[in-house]
Amino acid sequence: MSDSPSAATPYEVLGVQVTATQEEIRRAYRRLLRETHPDTGGSAARFVAVQRAWERIATPELRAAYDRGARGADDERVAWSAPAGGAPPRRGDTRPSARSHGHPGGWRRERFLALIREWAGRGADLPDPYDPALVRSAPAEIRHILADALAEEATARALSSLGIGYTVWHDVATGDPEDKIDHVVLGPTGLFAMLSEDFGGEVRARRGELVGAGIGYARPVHALEALSRVLARAARVAFTGLLVVLPDDALEDSVLVLGRSRGAVTAAVRSSVLPALLRVGLPGGRPVGGTELFDVRTRLQAAIRFV
Repeated sequence: MSDSPSAATPYEVLGVQVTATQEEIRRAYRRLLRETHPDTGGSAARFVAVQRAWERIATPELRAAYDRGARGADDERVAWSAPAGGAPPRRGDTRPSARSHGHPGGWRRERFLALIREWAGRGADLPDPYDPALVRSAPAEIRHILADALAEEATARALSSLGIGYTVWHDVATGDPEDKIDHVVLGPTGLFAMLSEDFGGEVRARRGELVGAGIGYARPVHALEALSRVLARAARVAFTGLLVVLPDDALEDSVLVLGRSRGAVTAAVRSSVLPALLRVGLPGGRPVGGTELFDVRTRLQAAIRFV
């Protein structure tokens, strides 16, 4: 089971309250095993999820470890606390990093802190708002905001390895702070707009959009297309690619091409392959080079604002 804040908790997977007795949890587990078993027409993915949920809270000892914020059987604590600063230096690598502007994940970190304190209640003592036990007990909407902040920070670390030939802008405003482009990247292989997302589970493509249990009715690809048009008009630029960056375990393929939007390739990409993809370029994507690269960078610098 994923340690993402967006991932369903074992209680949610088994359909029981956090206050359920151990016997109630056991009965729910046995019932769901019968309902989800592939041999009786159930979903294999759901069957595995039920088993993994049971493994986390099957005994009072395991349940107590999970409730206090343990990662799993190794009893290591999940680390979700705010980073000290930007992307950490790469040990043993003296090459200049990509030029970076803005604060990746910053807006969502602030939003999470405001909402978790509001949810906990006025006057509540929250010595650690990132305490895993507290986060796991919060509503899914609040957990998802933290998961997206972590995803943005992970993408920023990956992008920093691209080198000085690339320029990166984080948390780019397009109007309302809720409607922002998480990352804009310019380099020799093109101009890219990106959203970093973590829906807490697997996603797949359907008619040019991403769907999955954690996505619900959201349309991330459609949203990115709309946001990129706002910036493209303001800066008078054309995007090469529109990318939704996801945790590695969310995608079956490293790169999932979804289609095109006004000439830009739309795709979902595993976080680990993002730097290599941007260095090589998207299949069918138009590179940006020479004096055009300088001109596009100048236009973006003049037009970009941060949330």
